[in-house]
Order: sequence, then structure tokens, then C-alpha cells
Amino acid sequence: MSAQNHEPVSTPQPLGAVSILDRHLSISHVEEEKLGDNAEQVPIYRLYRRRFPGLFGFILLAVVTGMPWSWFGPISDSTSEDFGISLDQVDWLGNITSCVYIPVSLLVPLLCTRFGLRRCAEVGAAMLLISGWVRYAGTITSLSSESAYALLILGQFLSAISQPVFQVLGPKYSELWFGLKGRTTVTMLIAISNPIGSAVGQLISPIIGTPKQSILILAIISTAVTPALFLIQSKPPSPPTYAGSKAPQSLYSLLLAMVGKVCPSDPAYMAPRERLEFLIISLSFGVLSGATNALSILSSQFFAPAGYSDATSGLFGAILLLSGILASVVTAPLFDRVLTHHLGIALKILVPIVAAAWLSLIWAVKPNDAGGIFAIMVIIGVCSITMLPVGLELAVEVTRNADCSSAILWCVGNAFGIVFVLVEGALRASATASPPYNMHAALVMNGVIVMCSATSVIFVGGKQVRREMDERMEQQLQSSHFDLDALPMDQLDATTRSVEKVEESAA
Repeated sequence: MSAQNHEPVSTPQPLGAVSILDRHLSISHVEEEKLGDNAEQVPIYRLYRRRFPGLFGFILLAVVTGMPWSWFGPISDSTSEDFGISLDQVDWLGNITSCVYIPVSLLVPLLCTRFGLRRCAEVGAAMLLISGWVRYAGTITSLSSESAYALLILGQFLSAISQPVFQVLGPKYSELWFGLKGRTTVTMLIAISNPIGSAVGQLISPIIGTPKQSILILAIISTAVTPALFLIQSKPPSPPTYAGSKAPQSLYSLLLAMVGKVCPSDPAYMAPRERLEFLIISLSFGVLSGATNALSILSSQFFAPAGYSDATSGLFGAILLLSGILASVVTAPLFDRVLTHHLGIALKILVPIVAAAWLSLIWAVKPNDAGGIFAIMVIIGVCSITMLPVGLELAVEVTRNADCSSAILWCVGNAFGIVFVLVEGALRASATASPPYNMHAALVMNGVIVMCSATSVIFVGGKQVRREMDERMEQQLQSSHFDLDALPMDQLDATTRSVEKVEESAA
């Protein structure tokens, strides 16, 4: 069977009494067969086995691009001593990632539309490889503190270019390559890969040795994972769903839709309710991501004044992320196959729980309370990381724009991360406080802001418009397949070859 690409066309008139598709749908990927004097055009949706190696490559690269961001958090004190720099300068090794992330994340959808997903992945992998060795060049002992710090910052800057590529394009990859029963799971796997890298970074950096030795290990890991790029391809020959067949919309069209400057007939149009829901989702996603980012970057500064070592501080952050990852692995398939139409309800349940956990840290961070802190980290991790794919998928549902909605969410999350890190660093207590340099005021700010933002999720309805469109299309194709039984035999041979809902094809 051969598949051809065509420009978007309207569904033709049915053959006799057979209705292949409703008149109001426009199909952008069709296969054409000649039936007598008429031409029937019906969509063909396929799943390809090659999608799994591509997913594996995406996950590997996303994991490693997440490691530099939190690498220096647990070893901030020792990094400050070894390189002769201040704690604020060490904080900027993590903060620079969020600063660069904001503009790059908004450029990724544009580059993907123009050059394809694979080309974007090549840029990300190249930046990851270069950044590892630029950062390691800063460990040369003959360099001054200023020169070494400049190379460290440059390495973090380059790695920050690679990080949004594999985060922002996750929902787009799942939409292009996977069907209705796998999309949320794939979005989850790619979304949590970056937190996995952050967790691994927090675990490895304090136990390897000196900060300079840990930077070498990070460069080696970055080099070893680069060949995974060759597993990723831009798009399949035939799309898996109706949504996967649609031409990508621009970030500009989404921004116009957000301010109500798009007419209802435009594919980018969003109803007022959808605009409000996307705004709430973006705010909640941004605040929760920012709070988690700040905790990862400032982990040692949060817990060291209470008497916890660098290794224990890194373990607190790692437990948060790893517990959430395990919860996501369990819940994402449920959202795909059981709770398919209840993403909004899940958001309303999980956000208040995680907000209460963040608030409780105000009283939990004290000496000899490691058990209580671990328990709170597990609650935050399970709820927050589980909400990652839920938030990303809901954003796509209300915008019908996978890569641009994802770009906005991650951009807002990193913007909040910068604000949280800078403000919480400024809220650090003085040397004369008890205990010295404690972060109690920062914990209060964290908890209050998260709690306030959590109240807005009650206004999220969670209607999944994209999924409803795909399901309707799938049902119509299935119905048309059965209707073909009524065709004469001379027409049936040609038509049955062109009507397929989903076919597993060899790579």
C-alpha cells in the first residue's frame, strides 16, 4: 500500500449511498483510489514501530540535558570554595539555564516548523556535547577565578540551549508518532525525563569527589549520550491520528488567539473559556515548576543551615523527583486508557494537595527532622510530577497547538524559576541569625505563593477538544469501513485497500 501527501482538501461527495466522511471535516492527509469515474479520498492513519527507538533517543537526551541545571545545587558550598566564587555566583550557574531557556523555548516551535523535529534535535545534541567540554575547560588550575567562572557560565549557557529542545517538543513528538492510547504516556515519559536528569544530577554531583572531578564526569556523560540523536526522525510517512495530520500552527497565531484576535472560522480560534483555562494552566504550571526549580538549585542552602549535609540535601531533591517519576509511570497509562476524559478533575485534586505540602515545609525544615522532610518531598514529588503530563496535555487540548502551548508552559515555568531563585536568595538570613544564613523567609514565600496559585484551578473545566475530534474521526472511519460491505464487488477491491484506521507498519 502506498500513501501520498496532498494539500488539505474537503471530503468529496459519497459514492451512491455510502458516506465516507462528514462534509464539515477537512482532511490534510489522504490516500486516493479510483472507483470507476469517481475518486474517493479517505484518510489513512498508521503507527510505525520506528516510533519507539525515536522515543528512546528523545528520553536519553532529555535526561542528560536536565543534569547540568541542578548539578551545582547540592555542591554549592564546595564549588564556592574550590573556584573562589560567591554563593550567589554559584546560584547563577543554575539560574542562567532558566534565563536562556525562556527565549530559546519560544524559538523552538518556529525552528521545528521550518526545519523539522530532527534538525532541532541535532542542534540540541550539538549544544549538549560542546557545553560539557567548555565547562570542563573551566577546571584548569592555571585559570583565575574570573576566567574559570566565565567558562562555567558559558558551558551552562550552551547546555541551556539544548534543554528546551527536548522538553518543548515532547507533546509534538507524541502527537506526530503516537495514537490516542499512547499520547499521554509518551508526553509523560518525555516530560519526566528532564526531572530524572535533575534527580540524577543531584545524586551524582556530591558523591563523585571534588566539584572539578564531577564536572569531568558530566562532560563524559554528555558525550556518551549524543549518538542517541540518530534514533530520532522528524515525522512518519502517515500520521497516527487526525490531530497528527494537521499542519502546525504558529506561536503568533496562538498569541493572537489568546487575546481574542482570531475569527471563529480560523483553526487557531480559542473560545473565551479556553483562553481562561490556558491562562490558569500556565500560571499553575509556572508557579509549581518555579518552586521545584528553586528547591533544586538552592537545595544545599535550604537544608544546610538546619544541619543537613550536602549529600542529604541532594537526596531530598532526588527523592522529590524520583517518587514523582514512579507515580507518573503508574498514572500516565491510566490517563491514556481509563481516565481519558478526566484530566481536569485530576488537576483539581492534585494541585491543592501539593500546595499544602509546600506550605508545610515552613515548619518541617528544622534540625533532626529528616523523616518529616522526606515524607513531604514524596508528597510534592508524586503530585507535581504526575501533573506534568496532565498540564501539558490539557494545554494542547484547549489550544490544539502542541509545540507552542508546551513552549509557553515551560517558558513561564522557567521565568518563575528565575524569580523564585533571585527572591529567595535575597531572603537568606544574615550570619547573625539563628541558625546563620537560614532560608525560613524563603520557605514562607514559597508556600504562600504556591497556595495562592492553587486556588485558581477550580475554574479549569478540562474539556478535551482535541481528543474528542480524534475520537469522532476514528469512529467515522470505522463506520465507513463497515459501510463498504454494501459496495459492488468491482468497487470493493479498490476501496477496502484504501480504508484503514490504524496499521502497524515495519520500520
